Amino acid sequence: MTTNSLTSTRGNQHLFDSENKRLDLEIAQEEIYKFFIEIAKKWEPDDVLREFKRLFLDFSDFSDVGSSNSLTKIYSFFLEGKEEDFHHTIKRCCYILINNWETNRKHKYIQELVNLLTQSKALINSSYSSRINIYKGWLEKFVNSEDYEQLKLFAFRNYEEQTNTNWVKRYSSYLLIAQSLDSNNSREEQQASIKLARQLKDKFKFDLAMYIARSQSMASSKNRYKNPSILGDNALNLIKAIVVKKGIFSYDNIANIFVKQTQHLTLKEFKESLQKYLIFSVQQPKFVATLKQQLSEKLNAWKIEQDEEVINKDLVLRTCNKVIDYLTIENGSEPSSLFVLLLSQGHPLTLVIVLLKIILISKNSRNHLESRIAHIIRYYNNYSEEDCKWLIYFIEIFNITFTIYAENVEYNLVKLKEPKQASELQENLEDYHVFSQLKVHGKK
Repeated sequence: MTTNSLTSTRGNQHLFDSENKRLDLEIAQEEIYKFFIEIAKKWEPDDVLREFKRLFLDFSDFSDVGSSNSLTKIYSFFLEGKEEDFHHTIKRCCYILINNWETNRKHKYIQELVNLLTQSKALINSSYSSRINIYKGWLEKFVNSEDYEQLKLFAFRNYEEQTNTNWVKRYSSYLLIAQSLDSNNSREEQQASIKLARQLKDKFKFDLAMYIARSQSMASSKNRYKNPSILGDNALNLIKAIVVKKGIFSYDNIANIFVKQTQHLTLKEFKESLQKYLIFSVQQPKFVATLKQQLSEKLNAWKIEQDEEVINKDLVLRTCNKVIDYLTIENGSEPSSLFVLLLSQGHPLTLVIVLLKIILISKNSRNHLESRIAHIIRYYNNYSEEDCKWLIYFIEIFNITFTIYAENVEYNLVKLKEPKQASELQENLEDYHVFSQLKVHGKK
């Protein structure tokens, strides 16, 4: 056998051994997941937490990790593994438990799980073996990771908990949507994220409807329902200003007309029509000028090679998603210059309405939009609430506007007294009450 062939054989053997170790680890991980799925269904939550702690966090009787009796301990599976394997395993086990307890409304145990991990941070001790300290270091890094921060979202379930913490927690539903769309996350994490995001949205929707109803009732003026937004009494006037756009020029009707009129256009024609649609009826000249200039430069240059193709659902979705990127977080890491510029001009409601108009013609773009909002929130995560007032105001308006127009609740203005002339409508919103009702299935 030649030297080259011997080297090749050794290389192949090393590759074979590595593949076998990887396969053994994956089999072991699946056994761990199956075990937690089973005990989550059969055991009491307190017992499950104790077992989780024993397997992942306790080292009191951890003997020589190379001996046979160590095979009963979970860390033996990572003797030849990497930190990322441990990280992924503990994370998925957490979401298996969260999914089960969420389904069975055992929410307090999710909080206890999150706290259990926090209590295990400072574990490294010079008296332990180097191998044990390696694992403890992995655990501490996990507790300080973004994945752990995402786990903590499941411990903040109601408005009071959210508002008493970092301002970012108030907007957990957007962060959860982004988690649910990340293909790198386990199916348990995706399922748990989308479920809790929907619950948070439904709670905001219900609280907003109740606040509107009771804040306009003289009988309940002394015991007003809690405002789910942080806009104070301005929220009610904002809602009236949004709802007032009804009738033939409502956002819904204009969107339906646009969809019908653009069905057979080429991509180039669609991009041009889309820009006109987005600025239609916008009253702020500076906003319109900025949007027309910067958006046209970017959008007209996008997919030039497909400009002569007739649009289909896929092209419409991709085009709308691309416009959302231009208007929010274009490069995937920091807010777009257009987003910052438009908000710096002081028209957050106008930008929100432009984003709403996109969703009304491309409903499947909503998750994409909300994930982009999540990226913006994460970007400003370490900024103080004081520094982010402009962004928070935008998100609050976004929340209310999309609750009014993109959910299954219909809001209407009802006149309490007839205005003397049509021009008084905007000036006398105090003369109107807002009423909400569930939309009838299949109707608006």
